[in-house]
Amino acid sequence: MKFKRASGILLHPTSFPGKYGIGELGSAGYEFIDFLSSCAQKLWQVMPLGPTGYGDSPYACFSAFAGNHLLISLDELVRQSTLSEADIADPPPFPDDKVDYGSVIDYRSDLLRKSFENFMQGSAPALQEEFDRFCRENQSWLDDYALFMALKESHRGASWDNWGQELATRQKDVLQQWRQRCSRQILAHKYYQFEFLRQWYALKDYANSKGIKIIGDIPIFVAYDSADVWANPELFYLDEKGKPELVAGVPPDYFSETGQRWGNPLYRWDVAAKTGYAWWLERIKASLKLVDILRIDHFRGFESYWEIPASEATAIKGRWVKGPGAELFNTIKRSLGKLPIIAEDLGVITPEVDALRDSVDFPGMRVLQFAFSSDASNRDLPHNYPDNCVVYTGTHDNDTTMGWFNGSCTKQERRHALQYIGVNGKPFNWALIQLAMSSVANLAIIPLQDVLGLGTDARMNFPSTLGGNWAWRYRKEMLNGDIGQQLRELTELYGR
Repeated sequence: MKFKRASGILLHPTSFPGKYGIGELGSAGYEFIDFLSSCAQKLWQVMPLGPTGYGDSPYACFSAFAGNHLLISLDELVRQSTLSEADIADPPPFPDDKVDYGSVIDYRSDLLRKSFENFMQGSAPALQEEFDRFCRENQSWLDDYALFMALKESHRGASWDNWGQELATRQKDVLQQWRQRCSRQILAHKYYQFEFLRQWYALKDYANSKGIKIIGDIPIFVAYDSADVWANPELFYLDEKGKPELVAGVPPDYFSETGQRWGNPLYRWDVAAKTGYAWWLERIKASLKLVDILRIDHFRGFESYWEIPASEATAIKGRWVKGPGAELFNTIKRSLGKLPIIAEDLGVITPEVDALRDSVDFPGMRVLQFAFSSDASNRDLPHNYPDNCVVYTGTHDNDTTMGWFNGSCTKQERRHALQYIGVNGKPFNWALIQLAMSSVANLAIIPLQDVLGLGTDARMNFPSTLGGNWAWRYRKEMLNGDIGQQLRELTELYGR
């Protein structure tokens, strides 16, 4: 699918400002959308919106269908009378420039539980029928997810393979016993999903009313410790005890002599094919209710993926295995029609991956921070772009543009960038933004950190590291008129 020429901002909702420790789906979200509109932006890209687990990564969620309940607006819960003003009057002294996840989880979990108990006692009677309907309409994923989360709480957060063999293998009589034992916790998690989705849909509707489309993100793989794997073990390479047999990663390369062992369980694509890719169809449909456009992460894995025996500590002893290829996407197209999908085709991409992407008509990605490490043939240099692609100054996995320019890049890359762009005294972040905006790429996406000209301290993620990631937040006063005016001028100048 080809998109109309447009531009937008990459920002995850956790990065919104506010006094409750983490960005949420309240007033700051609406103010951010107003900022986008004032700057003539038509796109807002987010990362996966699911409930995060150990490490706080949105790319390792407890469910591919559920939303992150930590994003629920506490002020909105007060407005609907499931919390009181007194409940949120004195929040802890959270930092305003990052998320302290441990403290946030403790604080918000108590308040969400109180909101649920008040709701069950009739504090918001107008919502009760809507909640009951929500539970019925989302039963296909919600029942398993809510039970999974209740069981995880009952086992002090342990991974599902440590719940005992009867639960790990989902023996029906044992599951029923636990459903009865955990009935209140199960209902609470259904309520949290209800509130998340009510608030998210309202925010999305507001964005759409301003002419702004939201780009979401689907990781190719799911976390082992997730409701998806626990409830659908037949779709993954697991042994009779539920342990992974084969896991995902990437092979050794210039950046890592042992490769990367991600640890996600690999799909049994042959089993998925026999179901008509039913789980994938449901996942895509659910995602397109949340967002307007989907970015599929690690697209190359659908052509071929690196298979690592789970017993291996590194990714060295792996092998390339063919993925489902066009068959999966053709099945999706036959069932759901032609969809607005972007392929994340970064890294070492073979002609076969390019052919798959082109055969299913998905635009790929280009990243300007990768453009200056070689010669004029570099695929990330704008003079080599096809128009059907999406250009980024950087992504959530990159350093910020100013962090890159002032420290991460090599002297050769900096010299090449300055020569190619012709900065002419302009701050480098704005020079790179202008390069993205002026390119022939139909879509241009700029991380908010680059618009704000922030350094490495504002970086969102350091790949292959655990702890301290996914935490950056901006302060409300950063979105000022001068920055907005500069962004609007470039957007209009280059017809976006």
